Order: sequence, then C-alpha cells, then structure tokens
Amino acid sequence: MSSALDRQIRPIYEALDTGSNKSAILACNKLLKKHPKNDLVKALKALALVRSQKVEESLVVCDEVLAAKPTDESTLAAMMHVLRGLGRHTDMVAMYEDAYRQQPTNEELGSQAFMANVRIGNWKAAQQIATKLHKQFRDDHYLYWSVMSAVLQANDPTTPPGIRPVLLKLALRLIASATTPSFYNADRFYLHLMILRDLEQYDDAYELLNNDIGKAICASSLVCDELRRDIWRRKGLVKEEGAHATNQITEAKDRNWLEFLAVLDATFAGSSDGSQDDVAGRIAETRTLFEQVADSDGRGDRSGRLALLELEKRAVAHGSAASRSTELLKEYFATFGDKLVCFEDLQPYVHLEGNLLADWTEFLTSQSSSFTSVAELNCYLNAQKLLRYNLSASEATAELEATRAVQYLQAYFDALKLGKELPDTELQPADDLALLSGQAFVSAWRASRDATCLYNAVAALEYASSRSKQSYKIRLLLIRIYRLLGAPSLALEHYRAINVKQIQNDTLAHLIMTRATLFSLSSVGDLTYSSEALESSQIYISNSQETAEYTVRAFAGEKYSQLPEFILFEERLDNSLQRDLTKIEHVRIRITHEPMNSDLVDMELIELKFIFDRLDLVHHDNRDFDVIPNYQPHSGPSFHEQTLLFDKQPGLGWLATYLRIYIKIFQSASDLDDDVEDKLLIGDRPKPSLDPDTKLPLKERLAQRKQEELDELTAEELSFLEYATALSDWLVPFHDYIRPPPAAVLAEAAKQTELKTGFPLKGYEPPKNGTATNGHAKKAEEPPALAETPEVVNKFFDDMSARFKEALDAGRLPPELLQLVTLTQEGFLVLALETQRFKPAAVIKQYRLGAMVQILKDIRTKAVAVLEEMSTALIKLAEDGATVDSRKAFVQACKPVWGASGLLDHDFVATISKKVTESRKQVLDGVGKGVVRVCKNHA
Repeated sequence: MSSALDRQIRPIYEALDTGSNKSAILACNKLLKKHPKNDLVKALKALALVRSQKVEESLVVCDEVLAAKPTDESTLAAMMHVLRGLGRHTDMVAMYEDAYRQQPTNEELGSQAFMANVRIGNWKAAQQIATKLHKQFRDDHYLYWSVMSAVLQANDPTTPPGIRPVLLKLALRLIASATTPSFYNADRFYLHLMILRDLEQYDDAYELLNNDIGKAICASSLVCDELRRDIWRRKGLVKEEGAHATNQITEAKDRNWLEFLAVLDATFAGSSDGSQDDVAGRIAETRTLFEQVADSDGRGDRSGRLALLELEKRAVAHGSAASRSTELLKEYFATFGDKLVCFEDLQPYVHLEGNLLADWTEFLTSQSSSFTSVAELNCYLNAQKLLRYNLSASEATAELEATRAVQYLQAYFDALKLGKELPDTELQPADDLALLSGQAFVSAWRASRDATCLYNAVAALEYASSRSKQSYKIRLLLIRIYRLLGAPSLALEHYRAINVKQIQNDTLAHLIMTRATLFSLSSVGDLTYSSEALESSQIYISNSQETAEYTVRAFAGEKYSQLPEFILFEERLDNSLQRDLTKIEHVRIRITHEPMNSDLVDMELIELKFIFDRLDLVHHDNRDFDVIPNYQPHSGPSFHEQTLLFDKQPGLGWLATYLRIYIKIFQSASDLDDDVEDKLLIGDRPKPSLDPDTKLPLKERLAQRKQEELDELTAEELSFLEYATALSDWLVPFHDYIRPPPAAVLAEAAKQTELKTGFPLKGYEPPKNGTATNGHAKKAEEPPALAETPEVVNKFFDDMSARFKEALDAGRLPPELLQLVTLTQEGFLVLALETQRFKPAAVIKQYRLGAMVQILKDIRTKAVAVLEEMSTALIKLAEDGATVDSRKAFVQACKPVWGASGLLDHDFVATISKKVTESRKQVLDGVGKGVVRVCKNHA
C-alpha cells in the first residue's frame, strides 16, 4: 500500500473505531472511485455496512472480496470481522486457508488459518494445519498446538467412540517426539498428564509425577496438582494421597480444604472389606490430627473444626454408634458463631433428630438475645437461622410464622443502631434479620394463602432496602414477592437496581424474564419487557463474537490448562436454556404489537427451527437459584420454591412444548420451504444435535409429546397446547393447498433483493421456461375436504372464560388472572396467524373457502367476545384495586408491622401501599386495554 493511500485509509479506521459507520461508508465510496479494485477498502466498506445493519448490501461487497482471494493481512483482518458479524464462520476459515495455500511459506498466515479453525471448533483441520506448521518451521509450540487439537477432537461429542483412543495415542506420540520434555512448561506438563489419564496409563503418569520435577510443578501449579489428585484416586492411591495430605497439613501448614478431604477419604478407604477395628483406629487417628489443627489454629482458620464435623458425619454414616455431633456443633458455634458464614458452614451437619436435636435446640435458645456489638449480633443471627432451619412442619403454621416474622423485625430495629453511622455504600449488619422476617411472612402466606402476609413482607423488606441500598439479597426477595403480587414494575425496578452485568444476564435473567409475557404491556405500546429480553440476550451475541477469542489467546499463550474451561464456557452460553426461554418469551411478546407480516413470520420460523434442531444437545441450565437467600425450615419448600409462579419452573420441557407450538404456527403462516430457506440463509447453520430423534422428519418431531415435558406446564398452558395443536392440524391441508410453489417464492425473494441492493440474489438462476410466478399457482386438484372443527378449538375460549370467572370470584392473585387472560389472547393471536393466508377475498373465491372462512369467523367472534368481557373485568379490577379504600386496606393489613409493635412508620407503609396498588393497576389496566387493541388489530 502506498503511503498516500495509507493516509487516505486511516480516517476510515478512525470512523469505524468511533462508530461513525455512515462516514466510513462515504469515505470508502470516495476512495473506491479512484481505486475500484482495492480489496482493503472494499472490506472496510463491508464492515461498515454490517455494523449499519445493511446486511444485503454488505453481502455483495463481501463476496467480491472473497472472490479475489486476498492475502493481505489488513484485508484478512477486516474480512474476519465482517464474516463473524454475518455469522459466516465457515467462509472465514476458507478465506484464511486459501490465503495460506497461496503463500505456504508465510508463517503468520499459517497461524491465522489455524486460529480460524479454532474459532469454530474445527479441531481436525486445526490439528492438520498445526502439524504442517511444525514440520515446516520446527517450533515445538506448533507441535503442542497439534497435540491439544487432537485431544479436543477426541473429546468432541461428534467424534466416534472408536476414534477417540486413536487420537489420544497420536497426541501422546507427538509429545514423545518433542525436542524438549513436557515438564519444561507447566501447561505442557498438564497436557501430557491429561492424555495419560484419559488413556488410563496411570503408571506412566505416576512416574512423571513422583519425581522431583513433577513434585515441584504440582507444588507451584494448582491445576497440575488437581490433576495429580485425580490420577492418584483413579490409580487407587487413596491412602497414599491421605498420607501426603497429612504431611501438607502438619508440616506445610496447608489449609486447602482438598487436603482435609483427602485425609477423610483415606480414613474410610476400603472400609467395606476391612475390619471395623481398622477403620475405628483410623478414625481415632484422624480425629486426633484434626483436633490438633483446630486447637493450634484457634479462631484463625475454620478448616480444622469443619473437618471434625465432616469426620463425625462420615463416621455416623459408616456405623459409629456414639455421636459427638452436638458437642462438635457447640464447639464450632462457640468459636465461630460471630462470623456470618457460620450458618452456611453448619447447615450440612444439623440434620439432627430426637435427643440430639433437643440438646442442640436448647443450646441455641440459650444464646443471648441482646447485642451491643456486631459480633454479638452475628451470634444471635446464626442462632436464629439454625433454630429456624430445624423447625418441623407442625411448628411452621401460619400463626406461628407470622409471630416469628414480627419478632425478627423487632430484633432488626433493635440492631439498626449498630449501623447507624455507616455510609449508604455499606450493608447494615442487621440485614439478615429483615430477610428472616420477610421469609417468615412468606411462609405464613404459603400456609394460609392470605395475601396480607405478602403485604407485610414487602413493607418490612422495602424499609430494610431503604436502609441498606446495596443489599442485593433484600432486592431478590422483593422481586419474587412483587411478581406474586402482580406488581411487575416494582420487581423490575429492584432487578435493575441490582445492576446485572455480563454473564449475570444469563444466570439471573430468569428473575424477571420467566413468564414475562404475563406482565408485558407491549400491546398498548409499552415495550419494557421486549427491550429487557433483547438487552439480556446481548451476552449471547457477545459470546458468539468474542468468547472464541479467549480460546485463540489461550492457544497463542500456550495456556492449555485453560482451554477446556474456555471451550466449556462458550458451549454453556451457546446452549444456554435461559437464552432459549428468553427467546420464546420475546416471540410471544412480539406478536402482540407487531404486524404479522412475512418478515416476522419467516425470521422467527428460521430461528425457532435452529433452536429446535439443537434442542437435544446438552442444554445447560445456567440459571442461578442458589443466589436467592433461603432461611426456611429444611422440612418444607425453600423460599425459591414457595415463590414460584403457579408452583412451576419452566425448563427444557416447557421450552420444547412452546417451540413445537410456534414452529407449527409459523410454518402454516410462512411460504418458506427448506430449499428456499437454505438459499436465503446468510450465516452458518448451528451444529445439529446427535440425538437420533433429530434425524426424524420435522413433522414427526413436532408431533412428539413426552410426559416429563407436559409436567412443566400449568393446566392453562396445557389447554393452550391442545388448542393450538388441534387448530394447526385442522388447517394444514388448506395451507399446503394454497401455498405458492417454492420457485415462485424464491423468484419474489430474488426480486426484492435486487430492488434493495441493485445486485441479483447470490446463487439464484431464474427458471429457463419462465414458469415461476409471484402469485398463487393454479391447482389442478380439488381443494381438500373441510373436516369437522375440532372440539378443543370450539370450546377453548368458552373454557378459558369459565376459568377466568372462577378465579375472579375466588379472589386469586393477579398473576393467575393474567395467565388466563394472556393465554386467551395468545389463542386469538394464534388464530390470526393461522388464518391470515385465508383473508384476501380473491383467495377465498379462487379456492372456494367460503364455508371454512365462515367457521373461522364464528370462532373469531366468540374469541373477541370473551376477550372483551375479560378486558372489562380486568379494567374494573384495576380501578377497584387503586382506590383510597384499597390503599387503606393494604395499610390496615400491615398493622402487625406498624400497629401495636410500633415498628414501621404508618406513612412509610402508606407509601408502599400506593406503589404496590399503582403497579398492580398499571399491569391489570394495561393488559385489559391491550386485549381490546389486539382484537381490533386482528378482527
């Protein structure tokens, strides 16, 4: 590149870096007039077009550059970003491999070709390129690239089981041929050990590890030492590992919990075939060791006392008659009771019964309830949590739980003085008492189903949140309770205050996106939840574009121990259950406010089919439920289970069911077939599942039903499934009869592409005989016979109306009413999607659809009548629930927390009552009015 041209191109880079894509496109066009064959400028233009969402135009420029087979590194780098943005990863690999073939002595191009295959997980090709690089340039790091690629190929689920050991043996031979031994680098040593372990060559691994160099590496590398432990265990060296761990604990003062577990495993090793005396002797020795550690560490480290508890638990499980459990629990509490972690530490060991439980309960009850310091407060907190944890079902009645909730709240106010001087950025030491109070109120609600208990919970927790603004735990409880109360705007407010970032969008989005359609007001123009779905999905787009770079960097830096973790991280996000659940919710929300045109139908059909094709891959449920605090008795449901909407947690079965519903619906409404879809597809198809069921025809897979999947649905969702399936099956012959032929669909797509870009559709050739038309093809055969309307279709709207009236009369919580209304609305929208092909008068006349259209009109009329009736009821309920009297009733219901106890301020509770009632009114009124608008839009 000339220096003058270089100076002219530099502003284009600057424009792209600052997001000024329009300026970059104009600058590229200006330069291309002078240099029409400059591939770098074309690549930069394609990149600016991709970032401007002008996909069709970018494709034309992109294909021009690819056809020129560039070798310039700057052009290749720009094209890499273009192709990744378009999802054309296979083309990116082909581009780099072409460049390397043209310049086989260019080491940098060879490395880039290798990395391109790494980005898409094409380990076989990566291994071949790395082998070629090693033969050509004789650098050992290329040899280890080849080794790692062979190992990753062996571990790939698509690799046949018989090929796996062959690949591992190849990797082992390659390591043996290296000019320097693997132990010169900890990560190379790790890779060598991993291969030996996977080949079950434990003796060879032992030989490598049991020398001075191996010991030194393990002493300085945690990952190597972890692998050593695994190999020792597989080789049956549990006792030897126990002896090593004992030495580490006593001599090196190592307090790694893994060392204590190794000693414990060795203590009970072979206990099934050894004499009881031998085991008892080893237990005594181990107890002595742990007691010495506990005594020497004192309050400085918890490991020794925790190890004693674990030893006692295993000894009892092994058959030890006498139990020192309560004695050890008391000692641990006496030593570490002032640390908040005490409750979590003791949870696994307090499942006591009979006299042991009575003794432990008496000890905890005797703990002082007065606190003048944070340490004393923590002791009281831990005692209350542990007492609550062991409550029996008979002790968790609604009355007793409500009483406990007020007692916890009283203690909370007493303890607030300890954090009086703390700034807003700090947590209040008393926060956990507010959490206990909130959870006790929720427990009382579960026992009585009296919503006033939930009102008391939000009043107490809102006050605690105002005093401890950084407490995400309090906000998590409020999110769950507000969704139960049908106050989604307040739940969303607290969710946003948690400030969820990056990967937390995958692990925590379930808090707000689970059944988000219930609370969406998109039908009246409020796109809050639609935007939330898109925002929480950004992490998956970033993953597809960025996470592969972590793997590339790990290869470049020879961090082989990190590679499996990066690859697993990418896979967990690629196959995230929450990703696909959010997608389904977004589709359900989207159809309530967007026109049901071919763009929406076709795009959603393709995306949902992609998800369905990889449904039987290992879906990773990355949702974090453990982050939700749980201080409920272990004899009953956890707080998470208590606050589930409809007592159902949507999972893989729920996802599979809704995918089947909407794929069938969109198939009916779409003109696409598989051949047309392939020609219009821009990016690569996702990797297919290996499950045999995915090899079945799509029609058969859509018809499948599994009981475990249906069990995840509510009764109302099951009714919707029956209705949507029957409606689709009833109308499918007419869709197939009227749908235009694929040639006509493709011709129309080619025409639209040429109008947008000025270039023909890539790979499209017009039919030579000119038979393709843009209209509906004439049918030679008679139209299909009209079958009798399925009973579930006829009855669906009447049934939902009856259920709604029953729920309304029973005074159910808003989510239950909203589910009935939104599912009825969804049934109407499904009807609109299924029948839009039959609306034009010309189609009705041409295909003689008069009788069918009349039936559909009757169903639609019934649906509109039911929905309007529901709308009126919801709007009235919204108005009645936000009056002065209803707010007074809320405040009166909260009397336990502000009345005689004098805990909360009356005005504060009144403010909370106004916020809750207004939020409920907003969603009830919005959904009610939205239903009417949906009916008008699709009448």
